[in-house]
Amino acid sequence: MPDGRQPEPGGWNRIHLIVDDIDAEVERLRAADVSFRNDVVKGPGGQQVVVDDPSGNPIELFQPAG
Repeated sequence: MPDGRQPEPGGWNRIHLIVDDIDAEVERLRAADVSFRNDVVKGPGGQQVVVDDPSGNPIELFQPAG
């Protein structure tokens, strides 16, 4: 992660949610002061970003390509 965090046992499993418009979701969540672990990453399979839930658990938002 950009902040230097590295994978560790028990800390990188995450819930994966598919969204239709990741940019709109990121904007909505930032307005609600949700903590993001990284910026949106774009690749051939789609786009993803990881946020922390109130307990610090990672949740991945994923928008498939196409």
